Amino acid sequence: MDLTTFNWLRSAAGAEILADLANRELRESAVLPELERLRRSLPAEHARAAVELALLRQRAAPRFPNAERLFFTREALEQASAAPVAAHRAARMAGIATIDSIADLCCGIGGDALAFAAAGLHVTAVDRDPLRLAMVQANADMSGLADRVTILTLDLLRDPPPQAGALFCDPGRRAGGRRRFHSEAYEPPLSQVLRWRRPSQPLAIKLAPGIDPAELPTDAELEFVSLDGDLKEAVIWYAPDQVRRRATLLRRSTNDAVHHVEMTEHSVINAPPTLSTPRNWLYEPDPAVIRAGLVRELATRLGLAQLDPSIAYLTGDQFVATPFARGWPIYEWLPFQLKRLNARLRELDAGAVTVKKRGSPLDTDILAKRLSGTGTQALVVTLTQLAGKPIALICGPPHTAYR
Repeated sequence: MDLTTFNWLRSAAGAEILADLANRELRESAVLPELERLRRSLPAEHARAAVELALLRQRAAPRFPNAERLFFTREALEQASAAPVAAHRAARMAGIATIDSIADLCCGIGGDALAFAAAGLHVTAVDRDPLRLAMVQANADMSGLADRVTILTLDLLRDPPPQAGALFCDPGRRAGGRRRFHSEAYEPPLSQVLRWRRPSQPLAIKLAPGIDPAELPTDAELEFVSLDGDLKEAVIWYAPDQVRRRATLLRRSTNDAVHHVEMTEHSVINAPPTLSTPRNWLYEPDPAVIRAGLVRELATRLGLAQLDPSIAYLTGDQFVATPFARGWPIYEWLPFQLKRLNARLRELDAGAVTVKKRGSPLDTDILAKRLSGTGTQALVVTLTQLAGKPIALICGPPHTAYR
């Protein structure tokens, strides 16, 4: 898509076509028939752009509450933060008393820029792609935030960022549809972004959640964020309230309110973990807690023990309601041996069996089919290790309760 085509999408004629497409159930398999239908009355480029945008709007709906009015490119949407995650970051940045403006570097289609503006900050949205910047402007207009968003064309591989109270950067982590896993392969590289920071200037840098912490500076906070139990991203912070590690858990309720809890670590815990054989309950921490390296911190808080020092499963005598982990009642456990496990499940009148694992090479889907029976008990089999040896835990349905 070019700017001319984008401007047509914003016109009355383009809006009419998009409104019609919004009422259709678009799937990848339906793209070709829709293109053929629209090409009877539209130039091919207009038809392609309209169908692509309609498809992206439907795909963006779980991330953006007003997705049906926004403009996206495929690659920018893949990298964009979900609205609750962007709003959390914006609230944290806006809570820093010393700033009232921020530069959103590599702003893409403006998801974070809109969140910063909605939080009350004046935003300079920076990108080298004129089309993406045009989309930022359109999205700010559609969201009623245009008076707080200024767009600026810069190639940050060559040019320094503009002056602002704080900096946020979401460097390019994709090229040709493929992910870049190392921070120095980002555009711009992490080392370059870090050089932009000035003393006392808050800086946040969004990273892929699978980033290796060994690649990152040791004087910054590393935050991992999950949404509804799914790990979404990692963020480096230089800010007045920074800690060593932070796990932030965001959960949406049925009325779309977002609840926020976090766990932090101020210094490295050098004490060895408390280990135990399986007790009455198995706990699996939220992935943000695991990636932040706070499993031992959680175990200490809740009075739990680890099954194995290298695996993020915890165990305890009683069910403890916590937002940071889910719990399963342990009916029994045994050293892993498939024939013995299968026989024991039959004795327990197993019906559908769900298989979970940590520290096991086995395929959970294949094994679940082999273990499921015709009985009445829905069971959960967890494959893991105890002191380095494979075991299987036979559990009941999960319990989740939040304080």
